[in-house]
Amino acid sequence: AVVIGLPDGVRVYLAAGRTDLRRGIDGLAAQIQTVLREDPFSGHLFIFRGRAAHTIKVLMYDGSGFLLMQKRLTEGKFIWPSSADGIVTISRAQMSLLIDGLDWRAAKARSVAKPLFIV
Repeated sequence: AVVIGLPDGVRVYLAAGRTDLRRGIDGLAAQIQTVLREDPFSGHLFIFRGRAAHTIKVLMYDGSGFLLMQKRLTEGKFIWPSSADGIVTISRAQMSLLIDGLDWRAAKARSVAKPLFIV
């Protein structure tokens, strides 16, 4: 597993609905800006789910460049908000559940002293 520490103040956004995961950094950054109406250079994490529901991509700008990560579950599907929800903000605890392929919706937002992003 790769562990990446997240700076304080980083928010985690889910792009509700399906995203064409053939898009790379530039295409996802453009979607963040034009569709989600957020700043791709903000340093926040943006998570996108593909049509098949077993693959996600995570895009983040770290101050010197973009980091793009992808995860494909070997079993199951990622729980995802509908496209009507637009963009959904989740806690770091919820993100950890999501990355593991678990139902993140039941988790309550809570503060974590040393939050980590585990791929």
